[in-house]
Amino acid sequence: MKINIITQNPSQRGILIAGICALIATMGFARYAFTPMIPHMQSQMGMSESLAGWLAGWNYLGYLTGLFMVWLMRDLRLKDFFYRYGLFLSVFTTAIMAAHENALIWYLSRYFAGISTALGFMLGSGLVFKWLISNGHRQRMGVHFAGAGLGIILSALVVEFTVMEALAMNWRLQWLVLAAFGALFTLPAFYLVPLPDKEDVMAHKTIDKSTEPSKRWLWLLTIAYVCAGFSNTANVTFTSLMAEYVPLAGQGTLMWVLVGLAAAPAPFIWNRFGRQHGFLNAIRLAFVFNIISNLLLVFSDQYWAVAASALTFGFSFMGIVSLVLSIIGNKYGHRSTQVMAQLTLGYCLAQIISPILTGTLTEQTGNFSLSLLIISAIMGLGLLCLGLMRRE
Repeated sequence: MKINIITQNPSQRGILIAGICALIATMGFARYAFTPMIPHMQSQMGMSESLAGWLAGWNYLGYLTGLFMVWLMRDLRLKDFFYRYGLFLSVFTTAIMAAHENALIWYLSRYFAGISTALGFMLGSGLVFKWLISNGHRQRMGVHFAGAGLGIILSALVVEFTVMEALAMNWRLQWLVLAAFGALFTLPAFYLVPLPDKEDVMAHKTIDKSTEPSKRWLWLLTIAYVCAGFSNTANVTFTSLMAEYVPLAGQGTLMWVLVGLAAAPAPFIWNRFGRQHGFLNAIRLAFVFNIISNLLLVFSDQYWAVAASALTFGFSFMGIVSLVLSIIGNKYGHRSTQVMAQLTLGYCLAQIISPILTGTLTEQTGNFSLSLLIISAIMGLGLLCLGLMRRE
């Protein structure tokens, strides 16, 4: 007799826990753990800023590949299969970083980690949103994104734990420990999401697009989201290293923890603000906060400024992501997964270019100031696009 231990009668709490754990595993450990690991790999085996930037670029290239996969998927059972496949892939790609010092292995690891992140983030969010919308819990969608901030905090704390004087692990053991913790979070993410019905009734219904925003509205939002991709990716990749450059020696991981502490409650706060004052107004304000976080690092090297920058960035970057994807989930309903993937394709191109450009400029200039000024100007362009959306 076949026993199915995957839940078939999920609750709202169980679905939200599964979605949050999926983000912790596929984003926090498979993707964001690389940020606090950069200073340790740099000190232990001489990783350069440009190599770190290229590795991040390969990660986002994998993310782009995963998004194309998601974009092409229409069958709900296929989405479910690749969502679960992505969870296991996130653990394997984290562990394989410890296998060798060969850059090619690292490139492949980051590439497939990017695919796992896209599958966990886009498909996981889509499955969670679909269940919440179908069961009358649309207003709870923003809660799901808290997993990204929690993933940042947990992966940073694990890295910090592995370098305690009593343990003093080398970078290989650090990656293996990160993989083990990531595996723990894949379990609820796997078992608390129910298997889809044999027949997806929505797949055969004609979708009414008359209530959807105009194409120009979506294009303006897409351009703004791409602009945000430049700033978010540079900071996500180099926050720990930026702190070391200021210099705040040994404080890189702490600054990354501050990013996570601000990012974790951000979806709740921004969602509430958006419901009261309008989601587009909330997104515009999040862009302003993001620009401020960049300029703080350019014009001050004081401890308070670096800490304030980390907190402001974490709060704004998670706000931008959660608000944009929540507004897509609200306005496009059961078609939201495809629209999210379409919207994020351009964001992904920025994610590939930004860390490579930032790493190269930093290696040539010796600081992050020029990169941060360029990124702030790009964010200004995005803010302009959000202003033009008022006419729509």
